[in-house]
Amino acid sequence: MRQRCRLKIDFENQQEGVPVTYRLKMLIRHAIEATLDYEQYRNPVEVSVTLTDNRQIRELNRRFRQIDRATDVLSFPLFDYSGEQGEPPVDELVGMLGDIVISLEQAQLQAQEYGHSFEREAAFLCVHAMLHLLGYDHETGEADELDMRRRQSEILERLGLAASPDRE
Repeated sequence: MRQRCRLKIDFENQQEGVPVTYRLKMLIRHAIEATLDYEQYRNPVEVSVTLTDNRQIRELNRRFRQIDRATDVLSFPLFDYSGEQGEPPVDELVGMLGDIVISLEQAQLQAQEYGHSFEREAAFLCVHAMLHLLGYDHETGEADELDMRRRQSEILERLGLAASPDRE
């Protein structure tokens, strides 16, 4: 039997357009757990998840990435994995991996655009951001982009949320 890492998620809802239900929070938790499990990450971990709207995520995107437009998800890792082999040692009981910010407004729009459920899109965005927190970056080259897409697809399959062909 596999051993799961201990996980603490700090949720913050900064939007009013999409109801943040217990079911949505559990979906996000399962997406984070599935990503950590897939990556065989065993250290105790903490992740901050902020749920926001397009106006607020646009401001964050402009401030931190110098891109003046709304986006679907941002991730802010606390570790730089470049040159690391495996997970960094964690000296404290819980290691903070970083922050995930998801625009639920954009997730709704993209779910409609790609023809799948809001839940599937929210899980995809969460998995995508978690992979960034774990050191993956699709913007560093075609091979890295393909690797990240493969990982996302396999994690979503494990969650029972297989990707639509246009979204992978």
